[in-house]
Amino acid sequence: MNSEQELLYTLALQKTANIGDIIAKKLIKNCGSAEAVLKEKKQKLLKIDGIGTHVLAHIHDVKNLKLAEAELQFIQKENIQTHYFLDKSYPQRLLHCADGPILLFQKGNVDLNATKMISIVGTRKATTYGRSFCEKLVEELAVLQPTIVSGFAYGIDIVAQQAAVKNNIPTIGCLAHGLNQIYPKVHKRFMPAVEKNGGFVTDFWSTSNPDRENFLKRNRLVAGMTQATIVIESAEKGGSLVTAHIANSYNRDVFAVPGRVGDLQSIGCNNLIKQQRAHLLTSAADIVYLLGWDLNNAVQKPVQKQLFVELNTDEQSIYSHLQTQGQTMLDSIALACKLPIHKVAPILLQMEMKGVVKPLPGKVFEAV
Repeated sequence: MNSEQELLYTLALQKTANIGDIIAKKLIKNCGSAEAVLKEKKQKLLKIDGIGTHVLAHIHDVKNLKLAEAELQFIQKENIQTHYFLDKSYPQRLLHCADGPILLFQKGNVDLNATKMISIVGTRKATTYGRSFCEKLVEELAVLQPTIVSGFAYGIDIVAQQAAVKNNIPTIGCLAHGLNQIYPKVHKRFMPAVEKNGGFVTDFWSTSNPDRENFLKRNRLVAGMTQATIVIESAEKGGSLVTAHIANSYNRDVFAVPGRVGDLQSIGCNNLIKQQRAHLLTSAADIVYLLGWDLNNAVQKPVQKQLFVELNTDEQSIYSHLQTQGQTMLDSIALACKLPIHKVAPILLQMEMKGVVKPLPGKVFEAV
């Protein structure tokens, strides 16, 4: 955003009743700026396709500018970063979402346009299994340094963000209220670490409270800022399913962790998979494989000896073959181990992340 004046008018437009993000973008694109919109005559604005008298009922209400002035003072006092939807710093993935906010507020120095970004969401009533899976998943992904986005809520959200901090990878908390508070309050103790390791974003003002409808609106940021949304445990209904459905509507990948039939906290995930609204997720390799992430630039960790690495039956079969045969092409591995190629590829990715195989050019692999 070029000036404090334009930020002021953008805030005022954001506060104008009957004008949401979709309409605001249309008005700005037609008039050139938020200031031009608010100074334009109603008669001319009514000529814009889809703009009616109801939409413009409060367009020249002076109280909007007064409220914007107060919010601008808060932004400046708290050193909050703002991202206008036409700025380069604005999350570019949100530009593909019709209802993406015209203005985003940020605390922390995390890159909102990181190459690898995923959302991890789930039930607030996470089971021991769900928490353990989440922690392990983030740990496995750490070598790729993806940015983990979540809602900073109870359950899976905070587990994912704490795991990100523990593994020193960036994390973003999307909030359903202004940056002058935190909900739930008990998570205030986690804020310094998350802000240091990433940050917080919201499109709500400091005058906004954590009302129920705000959480549903917040979910579009969680789904829209990232390449994919991962659901780890969900009841038959819940906010994480809303986030998954929003991600579907944005044509983003969705992954769901399967659970036992009858488990209350697995019904939502099982339904997503059954309805083909989500990929089945069993390990980090599934994400790496389906999103096409490149492991060649992964942060290398010291590799443990194979003796201390747990391998399942298929992994052990492949590892034994590579130990015996040396460098081998993917097709030959599949043939020798009597496994379909589409199954071997993600297995090799998982083994690569465990540090027991090494990829070479030409789809060739060797044991470490």
